[in-house]
Amino acid sequence: MSIKRKNKISLEFSSATMSDLVFLLLIFFMITSTLISPNALKLLLPKSNSQTQANKPITTVSITQDLQFYVETQAVGFDNLEQFLQQKVGRVINDEDAPTISLHAEKSVPIEEVVKVMNIAKNNKYKLILATSAE
Repeated sequence: MSIKRKNKISLEFSSATMSDLVFLLLIFFMITSTLISPNALKLLLPKSNSQTQANKPITTVSITQDLQFYVETQAVGFDNLEQFLQQKVGRVINDEDAPTISLHAEKSVPIEEVVKVMNIAKNNKYKLILATSAE
C-alpha cells in the first residue's frame, strides 16, 4: 500500500484574481480622472507664451464658440451674467479683497464679447484674468 501525501503544491496559476484587480484599478482611475476639473468646459483657448496664474480664482466665466455664457458649468444669459456673478461672488468692499474671476473665451469668440465681461468685472471691482493655453 502506497502512502500519498495530502499536501500537494499546486503548480497552476489562476489569473482571475489578477484580472479582477486590474479591472478595479481601471475603474478607480477612470473615476478619479473625471474629478480633476469638474468646473471647466472644454474650450479651444488662444495660445500665449507668457503664463501668469492667479492665487485662487473664485469662479470661472466661459464663453463658447456659439456665444453662450457659462459660470462654472451653469449656462447664464448675458443679460443675467452681472447679477448672477454678484450673487455668486458677492460685492467688493476693499480692492485688496477683490475676488478673482477666470475668463475662458474660445479663440473664435469676437473680442467685443470678451470686453463685455471685462467691463462687468471692472464695474464690480473684480480681478479678472484671461485664460490661455501654452504655446
